[in-house]
Amino acid sequence: MTPTIHDVARLAEVSIKTVSNVMNDYPHIRPATRQRVLDAIASLDYKPNLSARGLRSGKTGLVSLIIPDLRNPYFAELADIVVRAAEAQGLSVMVAQSNGQRERELSLLVGPRMQMVDGVLFSALGLSAEDNDLLARIRTPMVLLGERILDGPKDHVTMRNVEGSEAATAHLIGIGRRRIVALGSDPAQGLGSAALRLEGYRRALRHAGIEEDPDLLVDVIGWYRRTGADSMRAFLDRGVDFDGVVAFNDQIALGALRVMQEAGLHVPDDVAVIGFDDVDEVRYTLPSLSTIDPGREEIVEVALRYLTGRMDGSDADVPPRDHLTSFRLIQRESTTPA
Repeated sequence: MTPTIHDVARLAEVSIKTVSNVMNDYPHIRPATRQRVLDAIASLDYKPNLSARGLRSGKTGLVSLIIPDLRNPYFAELADIVVRAAEAQGLSVMVAQSNGQRERELSLLVGPRMQMVDGVLFSALGLSAEDNDLLARIRTPMVLLGERILDGPKDHVTMRNVEGSEAATAHLIGIGRRRIVALGSDPAQGLGSAALRLEGYRRALRHAGIEEDPDLLVDVIGWYRRTGADSMRAFLDRGVDFDGVVAFNDQIALGALRVMQEAGLHVPDDVAVIGFDDVDEVRYTLPSLSTIDPGREEIVEVALRYLTGRMDGSDADVPPRDHLTSFRLIQRESTTPA
């Protein structure tokens, strides 16, 4: 028979309440008692019945995290932070990948999994303003992550895309670069990360009195190492003079970095390069990559605070909130002249 919480309590010689407290990682439990319960759970291969728990309490303790693409290290690292932060609050996280496709996002928002969760953290990419009415009808507590491409009545937490890109571009200008490539524009994306980071790039040029050169705007469709490499290779083939690159995320920066080095360009002596996102791997490239830290930890902390407030009803009467995180420019070898 499938083991129950009663079986765990008997084997560990504790109360059912203690077993529940251990599973929810509550503090103030003696280490020896906690270990006994964990050993009993492992021995019995006990798995909580979330459906039964939901029927009794009206809550499942599950939160859904919907993100576009786990291949993108930014979202993979974001998911890791969400899972750890949620577990510290006694919540479990169900991660779903939307691939940035509207139909997939809609199916995740209105499908059966919505009956299983107490709240949703949703990084939208495929939906548009035409879907605002749909968001308004969803009763499950929800916090939107990412760019404000929607205007539904939901809390929203995002990074300072414009300001971060402006700081990255100003940093290159500050070390003497004037022919700076904007790597990552995407005319088909609309008001998303690409458009916002391009606006930041343009602001920095204007403030420095540098005229924008259309030849230095390089489209990248899909922000991966491969697409960054392909776009940089095509740009080099055009023979345009440049001495800096502001890449709109770290992955396309890494792809471009490889192609430039293959072409005999030295970074940062010939070309200074800065990315955006501060994913873990850019600390270990040669050269290490300067980048913008967009404040992932703050995004998760605020988003979970907003979501749990909606879930427990304490923020039920609070109007929808918008929060922009702080950011940091991190200078590494790719913009530090020898």
